[in-house]
Amino acid sequence: MRLHVGCAQWTHKAWPWDRLQTYATWCNAVEGNTTFYATPKRETVANWAAQTGDDFRFVLKLPRTITHEHRLRDTAVALREFLRAVEPLGARTETLWIQLPGSFGPADLPVLARFLHGLPTDFRYAVEVRDAAFFTAPRELSAVLESAGAEWIPFDTTEFFASPPTSAAERDAWTKKPRMPLRMTALTDHPIVRYLGRDDDSRTVAGWQRWVTQVAEWLREGRSPTVFIHTPDNVAAPELARRFHAAVRALVPSLPALGEPEQSGPATLF
Repeated sequence: MRLHVGCAQWTHKAWPWDRLQTYATWCNAVEGNTTFYATPKRETVANWAAQTGDDFRFVLKLPRTITHEHRLRDTAVALREFLRAVEPLGARTETLWIQLPGSFGPADLPVLARFLHGLPTDFRYAVEVRDAAFFTAPRELSAVLESAGAEWIPFDTTEFFASPPTSAAERDAWTKKPRMPLRMTALTDHPIVRYLGRDDDSRTVAGWQRWVTQVAEWLREGRSPTVFIHTPDNVAAPELARRFHAAVRALVPSLPALGEPEQSGPATLF
């Protein structure tokens, strides 16, 4: 039983650090969004590993060449290059994250099934879909994922879209973030949740209360969830991730507390 919490990034212009090593004292997980845009150099990934402890976890997004350009077809070369690049992380790779485009719908499920069953068994896998049709009739996608031992990642934006935006960051996110139906069902022992709140911390905390209850229940069931806290500007995201962890721990006292965070660190080379 363990709970990992984190953010969409490990650096931000508003945070008093620019190094992964310092971020890793605040949170024990991070979304690997940068890998969506390009496969990193193996040396860079080795540096990530060197800056994090054994319990830190990365949820790495597969490159868009695989998911969006090739749409999971003819991906053997790109996938092999990516998997070799991330090898230095070892067990720090919590899950490989397959984020599919909004145009990838239920008719494409056979392609997804073939792709998942062709993946090496060295990693866990999780899929995020952006076509709302999957949520209105979830049984077929769930069956495909369960047959491959893969998780379904929900991106909960319901609190964000509950009322109109009130800041520049919220207005920008309003046009970019997906409006997906709420889903709170885990398919595996390692569920992953992405939650988008508001720039008002009180709104963010109010909107995540159902997730605090659900994550506590998953922990009692022996699952090991990972939760990523987003806000439109992400300024307070590390502190909010820690607050979420503390709220869950209040319901599950056996959950170990997070360590004390550092406030700053030297500049990173990567």
